[in-house]
Amino acid sequence: MEAITKGQEPRPRLVFWELTTGCNLRCIHCRASATELMSPNDLSYQECCQVVDQIAEYAPLILVLSGGEPLWRRDVFDIAKRAVRQNLRVALATNGTLIDEAMAERIKDAGIARVSISLDGADRATHDAFRGEVGAFDAAIAGLKHLKALGISTQINTSVAQHNVDQLPEILKLAQGLGADAFHIFLLVPVGCGLTIAEDQTIRGDKYEEVLNWFYERSLDSGLELKATCAPHYYRILRQRRAEARRAGQAVPELATHGMHATTRGCLAGSGVCFISHEGKVYPCGYLPLSAGDLKKEKFRDIWEKAEVFEALRDPNRLEGKCGLCEFRFVCLGCRARAYGMTGDYLAEEPFCIYQPRGAQPEASL
Repeated sequence: MEAITKGQEPRPRLVFWELTTGCNLRCIHCRASATELMSPNDLSYQECCQVVDQIAEYAPLILVLSGGEPLWRRDVFDIAKRAVRQNLRVALATNGTLIDEAMAERIKDAGIARVSISLDGADRATHDAFRGEVGAFDAAIAGLKHLKALGISTQINTSVAQHNVDQLPEILKLAQGLGADAFHIFLLVPVGCGLTIAEDQTIRGDKYEEVLNWFYERSLDSGLELKATCAPHYYRILRQRRAEARRAGQAVPELATHGMHATTRGCLAGSGVCFISHEGKVYPCGYLPLSAGDLKKEKFRDIWEKAEVFEALRDPNRLEGKCGLCEFRFVCLGCRARAYGMTGDYLAEEPFCIYQPRGAQPEASL
């Protein structure tokens, strides 16, 4: 895979849109620093319609409506319907606690293709402590069941940190038992509220590798769609493990190349993914706080195709440190947000990766 050259800008695959910072929970890891109140800086409905229309120039792609809590906005379904009418595949990222039978019906009526619900523990105590609200676990489970009853595709998201890393097998079993279609894990990025817990909550080093190897093995036998996010090392591990299997004469399943379950590459910030804030500012991802542009002043197409930070992120040859030397840099790229959060340089080497690239190995003495 070559670096993307000027005039060959990739089309977006996923656009994450923070419709509001308003939320009913107080999750300790939330990048949005959510509050109970809708922000006066949230885009108006008319402005949201303009954003949808501009994104739709690149349709079909997946538009993920998130927050805060996206269901906090009364016009969320009007926004979703407008996007669906323009051939965008709409997903909803929610904490699930506001979904009752009536809300599930509205979600289905809006044409939303998938709903992801966050479960950050295998039991009430763990999840509720992380989410900052007693009863959040039971409410999220109930919400997922209401969606399943209507045949809506569901996904369970888990933010992995020290508090729940040893519960991952149980969370996966819970996802299977609930009939979820997908299980996605998110490795904590030290940004936003996460800055206050980064040192004692994030996993790294050998434990990081252990989790991602376990995740790869479960991708083969769980019966669910599994994807690791904010964990670009996984795309190295996936290719290493598949190569090992081929050498051993084992059958290797084909990788999905499109849709919700597509296997792409590690960090897609600015090359396949971008994030729109509740104020209309565009960022490479929700965890990399470097603005690429402002939709109140610029067109989405101009930002996506011309932003300087996006151009830099689309060239793996600009990566520094051992990431720049790594033979897997075109499929991993390291987490650019984590590099920025811990070093102040988004092109610096991935801080949590222990892999030693061949190009960084000292030559053996003759």
